[in-house]
Amino acid sequence: MKLRLGTRASDLARTQSESVAERLNEAGIETELKFIRTAGDRSSAASFASIGPQGVFVREIEQALVSDTIDLAVHSYKDLPTRSPPELAIAAVPERADSADVLIIREHALDRNAGAPLPLVEHARVGTASARRQVWLTHFRPDLCVESLRGNVPTRIGRLRERSYDAIVLAAAGVERLRRATRVLDPLLEGLVVVRLDPELFVPAPAQGALAVQCRRDDAAVNDALTALDDASSRIAVAAERATLASAEGGCDIAFGAYCRHAAHGFALVAMLERAGRVRTSRVSGVDAAVLADEAWTELDRPVDEHAEH
Repeated sequence: MKLRLGTRASDLARTQSESVAERLNEAGIETELKFIRTAGDRSSAASFASIGPQGVFVREIEQALVSDTIDLAVHSYKDLPTRSPPELAIAAVPERADSADVLIIREHALDRNAGAPLPLVEHARVGTASARRQVWLTHFRPDLCVESLRGNVPTRIGRLRERSYDAIVLAAAGVERLRRATRVLDPLLEGLVVVRLDPELFVPAPAQGALAVQCRRDDAAVNDALTALDDASSRIAVAAERATLASAEGGCDIAFGAYCRHAAHGFALVAMLERAGRVRTSRVSGVDAAVLADEAWTELDRPVDEHAEH
């Protein structure tokens, strides 16, 4: 069996897809990477919210699946809309990488006495294009100067090195995957400080760090081939986060975060939402992803006068 694997062409997307292709190859299944440029790749908008509706980094790839141009696709799961074409299914969620964000800081802007979760000097300039990260940064540190920054991971670190910013925020998983697979980041990170942000406090995007391996729902052979890649624990955690996101009806332009992890008796979920200028947090635990999501959203959706602000 030889499968056509669709993916974006960025260094990170290629690295993620090659990791899936390698595992399939170990199972005796040959793959051929097909690079697809999405609307998000073509856009030069300064922020994710300005690019367009949810799904701008996956729509063309999903269309290629539906039209049988490719057999499977590998996505950063957080890029997928909460609703995809009914013809498609997520056949596998491989073991998840680190869900957290990282703060990459020029040494002069590091202040470890500033307190969690942001060890930055006062009035530091921080770059990010994510609405969620922008809100969380100013929520924890109103003094910070938060400015827009788009581009692939090496481009954003390059802008930091050019002294356009004092610090930037990236996904830990993307940084680590690129460091392991390509080493392209090693010289760029030299002399910079990388600080992992506690996902219980600086709550990441739903499904951050996870991959979604997608195929046509009625393609039994491909579904069967991908089953071995699935990690049940990662799938449950991501399902809880994305179900909470679906209740919030959000996308790239909403300040919303969710993080689910193993707990003593199942899973624990923390979610954060910005609404009407206020940041709310909910923390729930249990064993069922759908129940966790419902409980988290019920807490977040309470009227302002009933909600404990954080």
